Amino acid sequence: MTVSVGIKIVLVALFSGLVAQFAKFVSHILVYHKIDFVKLYQTGGMPSAHSAGVMALSTMVGVYEGFGSIIFAITLYFSLIVMYDAAGIRRSAGQQARVLNMIIARREIRDVNRLVEQLGHTPFEVLMGSILGILMAGVFL
Repeated sequence: MTVSVGIKIVLVALFSGLVAQFAKFVSHILVYHKIDFVKLYQTGGMPSAHSAGVMALSTMVGVYEGFGSIIFAITLYFSLIVMYDAAGIRRSAGQQARVLNMIIARREIRDVNRLVEQLGHTPFEVLMGSILGILMAGVFL
């Protein structure tokens, strides 16, 4: 039974993101010697699962449809926006959350839940996620 190319492309993109997310989980165990299942779904950290997924998607589309195709151009543009958002906007939101949490703690405000601080990625985490996505696409071609 063969899987259609479109389904294969989506599955490789999803799998690439899952591999990146699982790598965060395993690296946390290796560094801190404790299991934290939150790392399986938490945003931020090394490598960027979003970057891995979208770059696997773009690479697969480029190979199957051609790197000069309109659909590759659209997919690549989408991927660049996702990666820019991860390293820019979401990272800034995480830094703002950190400051707000410090203010909340300092003033001992009890009615407010702590904000999530690890939202985005450093440019290096995005780069490593991108490389992982491209490599994962290469494995499944």
